[in-house]
Amino acid sequence: NTVAPSSGKVLSGGVEANAMQKPKQFFGAARKIENGGSLTILATALIDTGSRMDEVIFEEFKGTGNMELQLDRKLANKRIFPAIDITSSSTRRDDLLLEKETLGKMWVLRNHIGGMNTDEAMNFLMNQMRGTKNNVEFLATMNK
Repeated sequence: NTVAPSSGKVLSGGVEANAMQKPKQFFGAARKIENGGSLTILATALIDTGSRMDEVIFEEFKGTGNMELQLDRKLANKRIFPAIDITSSSTRRDDLLLEKETLGKMWVLRNHIGGMNTDEAMNFLMNQMRGTKNNVEFLATMNK
């Protein structure tokens, strides 16, 4: 916000409009690799801080990612690891990555844990995973 040349346009939260240009170009680079291939860029965002600027920056970049992983402080405080909010985490366009049968099983799983709180969902997943050797075996339990 302090390094970008001023455009005179300020977004809500006090963010200078030009301040978002370079980071957006950087994140866009993952989609423009010469001769194909891929580049993984991992970014973190701390939200719910009370700062309007944090919220604006998060919302600007939220739609650019292919995957969203939300951590849960309550799970971490209870020493439940990984402290992931499973119901809020997802991969965008997973229909392009997975076979129809796998997608169907994922839908059953998401539907089942959708009504659970984060503790219940993570404990359910961990218990189910402990009894299986791999993802195929784990997803096969979704038929039962």
